[in-house]
Amino acid sequence: MTPVADTEFDAHIRKLTAWHFGEDTGSPFWLGKRGTLGFDPIADVQGIDDLTRFPDVSAELRTVPAQDLIPRGLADRSFRVYDSGGTTGSPKRIVDSGYRSHMLEWARRRLVESGVPEGGNWLHLGPSGPHVIGFDVARYAALGGGVFYTVDLDPRWVKRLLAEGREDDADEYVQHLLDQAETILRTQDVAVLNITPPLLEALCARGELYEMVRAKVRAVIWAGTSISTESLRQIDEVFFPDAAVVGIYGNSLMGVAPQRPAAPGDPHPCVFEPFPATTRLELVDGEGRRVGYGERGRVRLHLVTEEMFLPNILERDSAIRVEPRPGSPVDGLADVQTYREIGDVRVIEGVY
Repeated sequence: MTPVADTEFDAHIRKLTAWHFGEDTGSPFWLGKRGTLGFDPIADVQGIDDLTRFPDVSAELRTVPAQDLIPRGLADRSFRVYDSGGTTGSPKRIVDSGYRSHMLEWARRRLVESGVPEGGNWLHLGPSGPHVIGFDVARYAALGGGVFYTVDLDPRWVKRLLAEGREDDADEYVQHLLDQAETILRTQDVAVLNITPPLLEALCARGELYEMVRAKVRAVIWAGTSISTESLRQIDEVFFPDAAVVGIYGNSLMGVAPQRPAAPGDPHPCVFEPFPATTRLELVDGEGRRVGYGERGRVRLHLVTEEMFLPNILERDSAIRVEPRPGSPVDGLADVQTYREIGDVRVIEGVY
């Protein structure tokens, strides 16, 4: 099956490829690569299949000066820099002006369709600091007129503890994070809990805190690390049967792919879809070919926005390819799992 809006996305690709490689509009980063590509990106890139001609530049995002990522055509805008979690090494960086907020308005509508309340306060048990997820959750809360609460979480410290074999110290740090959450929940009204799967499992093991969350929270959103199908079933059916349990797949580079509303005949309990206006997530085999529906492949990202151009990025995850919903331009992804090793790098998820 071919996504229904591929022709529209192909036109979007042609327009923004010309933007990113135009002398007056492109970024120093991409303009500096134009002569090394071996093809003319403006003349030769006609659609999504041509994006695989570009090199995977994700490793360069660890060291490139952030200013070089800003398109010249947007030089009058203010930009923020966000870091990745550093799961596969030193952090990668992106720049953002207004695109992320636009995408999050779409994502919030998807969350509401899946049962997340339109209003109410949010508690975020995840990183903030240089990580974009803190901005994301704060934006969701603000769009619904709610207050945003968070804890002081450093995911890189947990990864370091685990890499050094200090599991007891990592467990103690998790309890420190839950202590902070308990302090908030004792005195504040919280309608939505945004949390990572490892912290959610630890929370469910703390009786008094768990009962507090179950009594107050109307929606539990999990994101940040992978989760097994059985653990997800337990969270949904056993621990929080009266709340909406909704997943979000995403990272700093790709943005967010919320769980799509459940539909009759869905073969998986949780299927993710990316922002169709700017993003395609393809599942590919070891040769870079798309796998069939129902098959597992590695996630390949194409992000094409006015602010960032990230074609042909191989992600750290694998997933099962799911057919699009009727009328949707994008495939679904199910059972997302993180590789334990990529090349010579040991992947440590930690708590985020």
